[in-house]
Amino acid sequence: MTSAPPPPLSGILEAALYARDLDAAEGFYSSVMGLERITRLHDRHVFFRVGNSILLIFNPDLTVEPPHNPDMPVPPHGAQGPGHVCLSASAGQIDQWRDRLVAAGHPIEADFRWPNGARSIYFRDPAGNSVEIAEPRLWFET
Repeated sequence: MTSAPPPPLSGILEAALYARDLDAAEGFYSSVMGLERITRLHDRHVFFRVGNSILLIFNPDLTVEPPHNPDMPVPPHGAQGPGHVCLSASAGQIDQWRDRLVAAGHPIEADFRWPNGARSIYFRDPAGNSVEIAEPRLWFET
């Protein structure tokens, strides 16, 4: 018996990183990265708009707890240790990001070109998560 292929997915709606110090995470992603904060719930989470996606920053100590609101039965989840997210920018914008991050005290861990010629820079957020900014052509032909 052959099943039909699944319907196509159109993209990633949200991605999550984890940080115990949400004040530091909010300051970094709002001030240094310039992302629009869309919501914060005490010390549990803070969410940001990134283009057509949402970056979720959760406190890992609180997301492992069962839900307390029966109208929002999100299962417990979480991760330990640094995660990774890659944001996209043009080649010229990557130079601007590099300068901005260094000036804000966030050193660049790596700056290189992939075999297909796309450039990436890597740095850390205050929680130690690995953040990458790369040209979209890393994965998609432009």
